[in-house]
Amino acid sequence: MGASAKLRTGVLLPLFILCSTSNLLHSGQAIWLTLPATRMKCVTEEIHNNVIVLADYIVISDDHSHPTPTISTKVTSPYGNTLHRTGNSTHGKFAFTTDEAGNYLACFWVDGHNQGGGDISINLEWKTGIAAKDWESVASKEQIEGVELELRKLEGVVQSIHENLLYLKNREAELRTMSAKTNSRVAWLSVMSLGVCIGVSVVQLLHLKRFFRKKKLI
Repeated sequence: MGASAKLRTGVLLPLFILCSTSNLLHSGQAIWLTLPATRMKCVTEEIHNNVIVLADYIVISDDHSHPTPTISTKVTSPYGNTLHRTGNSTHGKFAFTTDEAGNYLACFWVDGHNQGGGDISINLEWKTGIAAKDWESVASKEQIEGVELELRKLEGVVQSIHENLLYLKNREAELRTMSAKTNSRVAWLSVMSLGVCIGVSVVQLLHLKRFFRKKKLI
């Protein structure tokens, strides 16, 4: 490989890493929900603890009715704690830092004036972890920019991936322990069921033997 080729590789690799980091950082999920007039619709995401969550939502009427239908919103933690609740709104936002690991649930339903009575759409922008961090404030506070800022973002991405891997590892260990306990309980239940069946068979055999002797059939 020539010197020019090595130089191109040395330049393109950092650029590729920085571009990939930029795409990862801006991977906040934008979700469109079609909400029936008489039903609730929810979205859920499994998140580990100590993660920042930011969300912004707005109602868009499919039939362009006026006034715009209003909705109620409720966000709950894995243990059922209410983290956000609003009503009679056409748009809103919420933010929190998770202190429980598990599935976080955001539910929406129509509660206000809906002249057409038809479906309405909700645009929900949901950001977690590194995607929810305010990098402009970080850059302004620490007076960093350019490559240094991108490297700081990359460091945040690596840390986020590491935390996710640890969370998945712990979840795997919990599931493995639960599976082992379940298998043990099923094995004991099988042994007990077999013992009960054998006991019932012996009792039936003794009863039939006594019955046949009483009837002088044996």
